[in-house]
Amino acid sequence: MREKLPVGIENFEEFSTENFYYVDKTMFIKELLENWGEVNLFTRPRRFGKSLNMSMLKCFFEVGGDPTLFDGLKIMRETELCERYMGRFPVISISLKNVDGRSFESASAALRTVIGNEAGRFRFLRESTVLDQEDKNSYPRLIKVGADSCSVYDMTDDILVDSLKTLTRLLSRHYGQKVILLIDEYDVPLDKAFQAGYYDEMVMLLRNLFGNALKTNDSLYFAILTGCLRISRESIFTGLNNLKVHTVSDVRYDEFFGFTDEDIDEMLDFYGLSAYRPVIQNWYDGYRFGDVNVYCPWDVINYCDQTVSR
Repeated sequence: MREKLPVGIENFEEFSTENFYYVDKTMFIKELLENWGEVNLFTRPRRFGKSLNMSMLKCFFEVGGDPTLFDGLKIMRETELCERYMGRFPVISISLKNVDGRSFESASAALRTVIGNEAGRFRFLRESTVLDQEDKNSYPRLIKVGADSCSVYDMTDDILVDSLKTLTRLLSRHYGQKVILLIDEYDVPLDKAFQAGYYDEMVMLLRNLFGNALKTNDSLYFAILTGCLRISRESIFTGLNNLKVHTVSDVRYDEFFGFTDEDIDEMLDFYGLSAYRPVIQNWYDGYRFGDVNVYCPWDVINYCDQTVSR
């Protein structure tokens, strides 16, 4: 059965389990490791594959991941790299795309939910034979739900701003391995806060949260942040001297977000749509990241899906 076109699919696992066509961006992993930076920020437009790449990184690095998800993909040719890094790290992965609200209180509650839900994936920490009692006592504070609600997490402000650092410390001690931290759409809470009038409060919250997790954190192996906007270093990254910012103008990583000409040609050939190449060129070409012409994946996949369905 021919692979389905992945309209709106951001979960890397689905490409294998649900038989979706995948434009192979797995060499992004090798580029990251060879040009290692402790904290990396990638800014790209919406719908250019940022969330999918973050899901792919989680699937590759996380302890207990399924290596068969990468069967036949380019990264598997890098045998030594895969043996050293694949499935070797505890991974914390959060998306801030739903951290929104009409008030700062509702938005900060949404942030508690995001972090509390992710912390809840690691309930085995309560039974860890490696952690001491003090560490075991700190974990329940991350997942505690208010007595009058079955869904609202009850972290205090102090616990919230230290939550990601606390979780990296606990995971690092449990596994005896430093942690990879993935933060997708880091800028959404700030954009929403600006529109709703509580920008200063949200800047302060994220500055403290990110500062604790990303600066002088001995439990952190590396962190990746993605977003659409370049937020000034002075706002939420104050004092973060280990930050590498990769924008659309940078040559490095230019081919890993969005579809290149080669990606387009291979996909159109696979679906028997090569005759439509000039149409896609005229309608959807127009982006340039670094030294590479790039197409918006969402636009191209939707066009191909509609064309195949005719």
